[in-house]
Amino acid sequence: MSASPPFSPAQAAATAAGDRMDVRLAGTWQITAPRPSWEGVRGGQNPARVRPTTDGVGKWDSSLLLFLFETQQWCRVTGAYFDGEALPEKIRTLLAQLAASHATSVPFDRSESFLTAVGLATQDTVVKGQAIAQFVGECVLGAIGLARSPRKFRWHDCIDEMQQCGAMALPIVSLVSLLVGVTLAYTGAIVLRQYGGDIYIADLIGLSMVREMGAVMTAVVLAGRTGAAFAATLGNMKANEEIDALEVLGIPPVQFLVLPRLLALGVMMPLLALYANALGILGGLIVAFGLLSIPPAAFWAEMLTIVDLSDVSTGVIKATAFGLIIGLSGCLRGLQAERSAAGVGRAATSAVVTALLLIIVADAIFAVVFNALGL
Repeated sequence: MSASPPFSPAQAAATAAGDRMDVRLAGTWQITAPRPSWEGVRGGQNPARVRPTTDGVGKWDSSLLLFLFETQQWCRVTGAYFDGEALPEKIRTLLAQLAASHATSVPFDRSESFLTAVGLATQDTVVKGQAIAQFVGECVLGAIGLARSPRKFRWHDCIDEMQQCGAMALPIVSLVSLLVGVTLAYTGAIVLRQYGGDIYIADLIGLSMVREMGAVMTAVVLAGRTGAAFAATLGNMKANEEIDALEVLGIPPVQFLVLPRLLALGVMMPLLALYANALGILGGLIVAFGLLSIPPAAFWAEMLTIVDLSDVSTGVIKATAFGLIIGLSGCLRGLQAERSAAGVGRAATSAVVTALLLIIVADAIFAVVFNALGL
């Protein structure tokens, strides 16, 4: 029977080379055994660069991560550069997760140079852009495949999602749209009454709601309500390894989970936007009748002189695009969520932020395109 290898205690030796300090870690690092401290290894020196290596480390557990985390925290406080390139990939990943979990107590990392930070941010942006493009491509291919074989589509799930993001959202959409119409009417009345153009408040309310506010406010409401729900649901499924089970069974998660949600939002968003337009115009009509003494019939007749079918169609096109954006953002962040409760929460937050940002960008692009087309 072979003897077990001798136990070697955790060791950390620091070697100064100019303004850089090389920290060589060796031995067996166990949480139940004594380990060196960074202050003891540093010995009162203040290097501008710290480079740890683990070539001599045998077995290790969280004790090694705690020492490296302590070193990294000192570097962040003092502004020194923590060079972890020599560490194994597994240790760097765990160290990054440990630092993320203590984000409130660890100062901002100031050790990287400006060019390094810009390069890393650019690289991260490219990677995220590739992930988004790949996800959109999978959705397009899945939609093409389901268009050829519609019997494979999960219509029951799609109808359930339509009810959740459509009918169940009517109360909040009604309240927001009505108050937006009231607010626009009061704001417009301040200016129009100075020039005797009270009747033109109908034109202001009609165009504002039909072309912009109806679709945008509905999209904002659904981004916070439905987009976050999609991300939380898919993130929770990923944490429970349900998505892994689907992949093992050969079921594409995009076709099974994403496409029913995208179709539900793509169908319900234009309907909700039209409903929001009606409620917003009703709010403006109420204010015009009560504040400016404009009869409802005169309000409606004046509004029809400037609002036509092209204005309604532009709002419907925007609403459809916004619905797809919300669905894509929520499902993408949900599938990218970390396998933890905190990861699910971050995914929901990221889904809302991503959806709102893309909605504003898309609205600006639509404004430029419709202006160029004369719509």
